[in-house]
Amino acid sequence: MDLALLRTFVAVHRAGSFTRAAALLGLSQPAVTSQIRTLERQVGRPLFHRRARGVSPTAVGDELAHKAAPHLDALLQITEAGREAAGMVRTLHVAGPPEFLCLRVLPALAPLVGQGHTLRVALQADVEETLDGLAAGHHDLVVTTARPRGGLFTATALCDEEHVLIAAPYGAALVDPDHLREEGPGALDGIPLVEVHESLPLVTRYWATVFDTRPDAGRATATVVAPDLRAVLECVQAGAGLAVLPRYLCQDALAEGRVVALTDPPVPPLRTWFAVVRTGSLSLAHLARAHDRLLDAARLW
Repeated sequence: MDLALLRTFVAVHRAGSFTRAAALLGLSQPAVTSQIRTLERQVGRPLFHRRARGVSPTAVGDELAHKAAPHLDALLQITEAGREAAGMVRTLHVAGPPEFLCLRVLPALAPLVGQGHTLRVALQADVEETLDGLAAGHHDLVVTTARPRGGLFTATALCDEEHVLIAAPYGAALVDPDHLREEGPGALDGIPLVEVHESLPLVTRYWATVFDTRPDAGRATATVVAPDLRAVLECVQAGAGLAVLPRYLCQDALAEGRVVALTDPPVPPLRTWFAVVRTGSLSLAHLARAHDRLLDAARLW
């Protein structure tokens, strides 16, 4: 059986789409369709159900993928080892939200540059856009708080991110801690909100988890909206209002007293960060190395 046909088949099986597989393989969609038809003739059975959006494998297709994919990945790993031995420079394309990339991911990956790798970074806050780019082969690895489903991606948990309700010391002095514990967010009335989006995603989640409520009508709009968590922190430090931020981003400001945590809930809101790659791509040595570095670094996050 032709290895090229099997390679195309596995790509389609993982991508769930002829179009996505074609982009990943550098082929035209008609070429991918033709190869799959050829393989189906050789097998004597259909391998995919054609859907309105993409394809899904038949039972025969799933069985073939289960048998063939590990061997194709092993061959790719051998090829990659030869490229590394020849001293070929590999570029790693990474994407994700700007704050987490800048403060966590890039410092962890920077030592790879000394090992002969190059890095290219795409700062993208939109999860769907980032995963679409990964599926299309524009990125090799993305970090996200959304765990994707399906066989196209492999997601590995990196760390949990704790959220903190903060204000500048002057603003914090206006809040009675006992009143806040007893009355909930009503104790914060009159203090402006600083957020990353008009929909108040961080505040709404914090209110639901800690106060078991939603922001009331008076809290439906932020006074300052800045689409970067670092900008939100700067605004809070300057006295613009209160905000909910990840602890990793504001921990230095907390330690130095530039901002103050207004609550200390026994169960703070958490989000999990994932490192996501295309399934099978960890056979690429440079990507596997970057993935391992992230996992090692995340133990201290």
